[in-house]
Amino acid sequence: MIGVPWFVLETTGSAGRAGVVAFCATLPIVVSALIGGPVIDRLGRRRVSVASDLVCGLAVAAIPLLHYADALAFWMLCALMAVGGLAHTPGDTARYVLVPDLAEHAGTTLARAASLFDAVSRGARMVGAALAGVLIALVGAETVLLLDAVTFLTSALLIAAGVRGVRAAEPRKAAAPVSLRAYRTELREGYAYLLGNRLLLAVVVMVLFMNGTDQGWNAVLLPVHASAELGGAGDIGLLTALFGAGGLAGALLYGAVGHRFSRRTVFTVCVLLCGAPRYVVAALTGTTLPLAVTMALSGLAGGVLNPILTTLIYGTVPDELRSRVSGVLTAGGELAMPVGGLAAGLLVESAGVQGALLAMGGVYLLATLSPLVFPVWRTMDGAVAERASVPADEPVGEISSSGPCAPAPVPGARTPRSSGS
Repeated sequence: MIGVPWFVLETTGSAGRAGVVAFCATLPIVVSALIGGPVIDRLGRRRVSVASDLVCGLAVAAIPLLHYADALAFWMLCALMAVGGLAHTPGDTARYVLVPDLAEHAGTTLARAASLFDAVSRGARMVGAALAGVLIALVGAETVLLLDAVTFLTSALLIAAGVRGVRAAEPRKAAAPVSLRAYRTELREGYAYLLGNRLLLAVVVMVLFMNGTDQGWNAVLLPVHASAELGGAGDIGLLTALFGAGGLAGALLYGAVGHRFSRRTVFTVCVLLCGAPRYVVAALTGTTLPLAVTMALSGLAGGVLNPILTTLIYGTVPDELRSRVSGVLTAGGELAMPVGGLAAGLLVESAGVQGALLAMGGVYLLATLSPLVFPVWRTMDGAVAERASVPADEPVGEISSSGPCAPAPVPGARTPRSSGS
C-alpha cells in the first residue's frame, strides 16, 4: 500500500503514472471477483488462498528485481501489478469466507470472530505502515517490496500448514459436472442473491464510492500530499499507522460492547466520520499534526464498520452460496477502485493536490449520507438470520434472499468493505 506508490513516484515523478499503476492493479481485482466465486468452491478455499499468495509474492518480488537489473519498463510494472491484482481477490475471498467455520472450530461467537478478524487486519496495517515508512527512508522502496514478497510466502505457508482438518476449506464436490453451463449457473446464483436484497444493494453502492475514493487517497493523494507538503514516506507510514491503530481500537471496541447499541445508528455516525474529514483536513492544512489526529479518529470510526457488515453477511448468506455471494459483493464494492486511482492522478495534474482532495472528499461525503437518506437502511436493525443450509433436494438458486444482508471490505483490505475503513 505504501511501497508501490512511493516506488512509482520515485522512479517516474508523475502523479498521473501513479494513477495508471493503481488502475492496472485494481481492475483485475474487480474482474477476478466478478467471475471467481465458483472457482474457489471447486478448487478449495485453502488451495486457492495458498496459490493466490504465491502468485502475488512473485509479482511483487519481480518489481525490484527487474529494477535492479535495469530492465523494468513502465508497462512491465503495470503488468506485474495487474497479475498481482488478478490473483489477490480469490485468496482474500477464500480466507474471508472461512471465518464462520473457523469461529465454530474455535468455539467462539461469530460477532467476536468477525471483530478479531478485522482487528488483526488493522493491526497489521498499523505495524506494516509504520515499518514501511521507516524502511523506505532507510533502505529504499525496492527493499521494502522484497520484504513484502516474503510476507506473501509466509502467509502461504501458514495457510498450507495451519488450516487443515477444516472441511469447508477443502474442495467441494459439485452436484453438476464441470462445464461452462454449470459454471454460469453457479455464478448466476451469486448475482441473483445480491439483486434480491435491497439493503445489500444499498451497501454495495455506498461501499463502491467509498472504496473508489479511498483508492485515490492511498495510491495517489496521500503520497503526493506527503511528498509536497509533509515529511515524505515517513509521514505516510505514521499517518497510515495511526489510521490502522484507530481502526484496531474501533474493531475491538465494537466486538466488546457494540452489540448493545442500535446497529444502524452506530454505522451511520461512524461512516460519516471515517472518510470525508481526512480529505478536508489534508486539503486545508500543510502540516502533519492536524491530519494525524484526524486519521486516528477516522480510523476509530472506520474500525466499527466492517464488523457490523461482516456479522450481517455471515449471519444471512448460506454456506453453499458464501463464496459466490462474497465474490459478487467484492466485485460490486470494488468496481470503482480502478477509476478512483486513475481519477485522482488526473485530478492532481489538472486541479492540483488541494482541488483533488476536496473533489474526492465531496464524493465520499455524498456517498456516506446514504444511510440518512434512504429508508431501506432502517432494516439494518433487524435481527440477523441464522445461517441456513440448503436441503439436498432444493436447488440453491431458489434460496430466499429476504432479510437484512450486507457485505463486509479491502483490502487492506479487500473483501466487499471499505478499503479505507
